[in-house]
Amino acid sequence: MIWTLAQVALGGAIGAVCRFLTGAAALRLVGAGFPWGTLTVNVLGSFAMGVIFVVLSQKDAMRLAPFLMAGVLGGFTTFSAFSLDALTLFERGQPGAAALYVLASVLLSLAAVVAGVLLTRGVMS
Repeated sequence: MIWTLAQVALGGAIGAVCRFLTGAAALRLVGAGFPWGTLTVNVLGSFAMGVIFVVLSQKDAMRLAPFLMAGVLGGFTTFSAFSLDALTLFERGQPGAAALYVLASVLLSLAAVVAGVLLTRGVMS
């Protein structure tokens, strides 16, 4: 278990650095008027999650999943895991559950960030 946690930690550090560099590059290239960096990491991370999932599954190499999927892509963006979870529900023949998961994830996450901001502003003012 320690080795698995070390893989996730190392991958997470790599992913976080890549996320930071991607955001900085997007800011430099297109400016700050729209969250291009976040959009870029979410889309790239979701694409990479799909590719890595298929490759690891077909190569019987899921032992690399903690480093690549939870670590690197988890540090790069958790949106990639969300995307794979939604697709998995859909492919299992549960389109209603997939839609509910997507809707609940987006709405509850937005509500949570609003609640966190309002609560913290209230405490700090």
